[in-house]
Amino acid sequence: MSEGYSPVMPANAYNWAAVWHRNFLAWRKVAVASVLGNLADPMTNLFGLGFGLGIIVGRVDGTPYIAFLAAGMVATSAMTAATFETLYAVFARMDTQRTWDAILSTQLTLGDIVLGELVWAASKAVLAGTAIWTVAAILGYAEWPSIVYSVPAIALTGVVFASLAMIVISLAPSYDYFVFYQTLVMTPMVFLCGAVFPLDQLPSTLQHVASVLPLAHSVELIRPAMLGRPAGSIALHVSALCVYAVLPFFLSTAIFRRRLMR
Repeated sequence: MSEGYSPVMPANAYNWAAVWHRNFLAWRKVAVASVLGNLADPMTNLFGLGFGLGIIVGRVDGTPYIAFLAAGMVATSAMTAATFETLYAVFARMDTQRTWDAILSTQLTLGDIVLGELVWAASKAVLAGTAIWTVAAILGYAEWPSIVYSVPAIALTGVVFASLAMIVISLAPSYDYFVFYQTLVMTPMVFLCGAVFPLDQLPSTLQHVASVLPLAHSVELIRPAMLGRPAGSIALHVSALCVYAVLPFFLSTAIFRRRLMR
């Protein structure tokens, strides 16, 4: 590894924990408001669409529509929590508050910071996704033992979308540019990836497009577990999500290096 590139990579396997702990200490002061904010949108969709549209739709693949939707909302909630934490809170720490500049004056590298931020965003995703899962389980729309399989999938989903959002904030000059990612990437994914309705209802071209999007792989891991059904192609879905998590990490750290270490 070249000397010029080494500061971009994590220095070791545990430095990121200092960044995670710093974010946790700051977050716990506003924990209640943060949790409620992350839950508002998916809970509204779950009950609004689940009970409202569910009366019209009836059952999907032999399952009540609201149970089908609940799994989609768990994945969507994880995606949203990780993305918004990265777009706004991480961007503020990197650009506006200059927290990253202060951290870089310590022994931590840029890679340590980015990895710590990714794990923190994934933690927020686990909190949000598990909360939706718990509501669904209490209402009888999820199998309680599925928590063992759902939480790792939720955490991986959080890492994926935090990593993708890192690319956005590494390139964006200001907050104003985030709306393009939200409206042109996140919103279409919700409707294309099987979170709201089955993928087989889409035209074949859109099915092929959806099959390579990260949210579709997350839904395919979480929904069978919540409904107590065997999941197919688990290795494929996990591998695809790992690619979406790892490649953006390396790309964003390289871009951050050019942005912060000029």
